Amino acid sequence: MMSFLNVLSAEFAKLRRCKVTWATLAGLSMGPLGIALFMWIVREPERASQLGLLGTKAQLSGIEATWPSFAYMLTMIVGVGGMLLLAFVVAYVFGREYAENTAKNLLALPVARHWFVVAKLVVAAVWWLVLVVAILAEAFAIGLALGLPGFSAGLAVQTIGQALLAAAIAYLLVPVVAWVTIAARGYMAPLGFAIATMGLGDLFTHTGWAQWFPWSIVPGLIGMVGKPTGAPPVGSYVVLAATFAIGVAGTIAQLRTADNAT
Repeated sequence: MMSFLNVLSAEFAKLRRCKVTWATLAGLSMGPLGIALFMWIVREPERASQLGLLGTKAQLSGIEATWPSFAYMLTMIVGVGGMLLLAFVVAYVFGREYAENTAKNLLALPVARHWFVVAKLVVAAVWWLVLVVAILAEAFAIGLALGLPGFSAGLAVQTIGQALLAAAIAYLLVPVVAWVTIAARGYMAPLGFAIATMGLGDLFTHTGWAQWFPWSIVPGLIGMVGKPTGAPPVGSYVVLAATFAIGVAGTIAQLRTADNAT
């Protein structure tokens, strides 16, 4: 356990002067601002058209400037946007050792290699949680400042719950990205993998197999196709747990068999 705590401490220390953490925060924070812009355009279509922000009123005909619409779009950003952002975070956490040519030093340390995997996944989880909490706080501040109708304590609790559930599901998928990162020893392959699986996830949402394909569960949860499911069926949780376990086991196995070449 002491070895794990030392590794975990070292992993968090690497983030102290890391600009990537701030870049991910800045990137995700654009989401609520974008939603606010849509809400303003819907409420002020004439002024938005004068500014060139809206060509025709029909472009945003399916959006209402209300808290339920705001909450739906926020959950979409946290869930679907988070799947891609998390893949970037995990690719960075696991891939920087190869990019900075420090992998050979890491593998030579007298520490069980599985602790490195666990520590890096914990760092990614904390990183992601901080981002989600910050974005939720920003979004609610913006929504209240806009004075959108339809706000209630019940809706706030439901929105936070749905966003956190979508964020948790997105996190359960990232050990597979970590596996690809270590196997490919770099950033590009895991990012390509993440984009490909998101594309497949969107494809499967149009089929009856969506609940069984891990990368379709978040889009189904938030209702990108059809009505929001509210909560995935039990079978989807089994699939997610299996995906997470396989990803962790594969990442550990890959790192254990890795040599010192970088």
